[in-house]
Amino acid sequence: MMDRASFLKGLACATAAPMALAACSRSQSRPRSDGAVSDTLDVHDPRAEIPPIDKSTEEWRSILAADVFQILFEEGTEPRGSSPLLEEKRTGTYICAACRLPLFSSKTKYDSGTGWPSFWAPLEGRVDTKKDTKLATVRTEYHCKRCGGHQGHVFGDGPEPTGLRYCNNGLALTFVPAGASLPPLRT
Repeated sequence: MMDRASFLKGLACATAAPMALAACSRSQSRPRSDGAVSDTLDVHDPRAEIPPIDKSTEEWRSILAADVFQILFEEGTEPRGSSPLLEEKRTGTYICAACRLPLFSSKTKYDSGTGWPSFWAPLEGRVDTKKDTKLATVRTEYHCKRCGGHQGHVFGDGPEPTGLRYCNNGLALTFVPAGASLPPLRT
């Protein structure tokens, strides 16, 4: 038999669940009840399915700039130190330049000194990884979960709390400042 304290605790959780789910389903930055703006677009439930976008190589080529296409869909790398995102210090969200899926919060960005935008963690459930053996060493490559666009490589020399460095091509990302609307999805 359930005691009174367990019953009340369960009731509180059941009452809070719809509010928590509603907060997780927001699709763009919105002011919080305290008047502040969320730092990350698409506050989400990381368990939610992210359906893939199934576009042909030619479809992506037709809607993306040549250099962006080369990075995202031919696994290229931009020149070291060339990204304007290196100097981006505002609060906001970094989204995939192809499909607009939010990938990183500005809270996880840091100056790695490598010449590419770096983050210590992606938004949960937003990137997939695979082994990259193109160079003489084995590396971990990561891609946007929705469109498969190549973002960069992850290394084990980052700061706490993860100790990881997601070294990203700046051309593979678009920055959206906090409070701004998410650009339309490329579907």
